[in-house]
Amino acid sequence: MERNLTTTTVSTMAVQIATVEAEQDHDLSADFSYNPADAWAVTMRLSSANGPVDWTFARSLLIEGQYEPIGEGDVHVWPCLSPTGEAVVIVELDSPSGETLLQFPTRVIQDFVHASLDAVPLGTESADVDSWLEALLSEG
Repeated sequence: MERNLTTTTVSTMAVQIATVEAEQDHDLSADFSYNPADAWAVTMRLSSANGPVDWTFARSLLIEGQYEPIGEGDVHVWPCLSPTGEAVVIVELDSPSGETLLQFPTRVIQDFVHASLDAVPLGTESADVDSWLEALLSEG
């Protein structure tokens, strides 16, 4: 199957951030991007007072996290209902500086996931190990 490895899927969406330590919610936007050249990963870019913050994690977390809790380590994803009864996807980020819960509308996550699956269907992901190893060895 021929893929266009230069087309990156980007989706900007509203996110409600509820930090565990704080008692108030903050609204901002997040950019999710999917690059077929790195077929197993998605990158989420959040705006912050200190500049943008990028988190790169497995695409499978967003795919499966729409339906059931998933994740180990720094990123966990699960389906939930908002206080108003709307379907949402929660993305929990853990770092040494704290824990943050991000709430995204399920429909927007589904649209992004479907676009990434249109670019690279499940099971067709591949890696250019030779190029990766060459780049790694040339950095040393």
